[in-house]
Amino acid sequence: MAADSSFDIVSKVDRQEADNALNQAAKEISSRYDFKGTDASIEWKGEGIQMRAVAEDRVTAVLDVFQSKLVRRGISLKSLDAGEPYQSGKEYRIDASLKEGIDQENAKKISKIIRDEGPKGVKPQIQGDELRVTSKKRDDLQEVIALLKGKDLDLDLQFTNYR
Repeated sequence: MAADSSFDIVSKVDRQEADNALNQAAKEISSRYDFKGTDASIEWKGEGIQMRAVAEDRVTAVLDVFQSKLVRRGISLKSLDAGEPYQSGKEYRIDASLKEGIDQENAKKISKIIRDEGPKGVKPQIQGDELRVTSKKRDDLQEVIALLKGKDLDLDLQFTNYR
């Protein structure tokens, strides 16, 4: 009897690419004319990212520059969780973080989609912050991948360990 085929559904961000995007954004912000005199900056604060500038429109422009660098480096904007601009003393700030892992609520939603709309005989299992999908037929697994890529989920999903 042939063994079941499987793959994992994960939501991960390449930390090195995110760091490169942040460094490129910081370099562009320091050299662009429209950011002169605004004390605009972007930097890592622990696991999060903090953007600063003297005006609210300038800090949102910093966020736009960072988002364009993320897209250019192949990181989906679905993995960026940016807050609203807030005032801190004389400057405005935006705190952002990179979302990794699939939380329980989204994992249940994805497995429900697979069970309801996917081919019969496909079994999704929640394993921590990822999902494992198993089936007897590889074609069914590819159908599930196509189904999930067609859905508009608020997560950046990757499909790994295809066996």
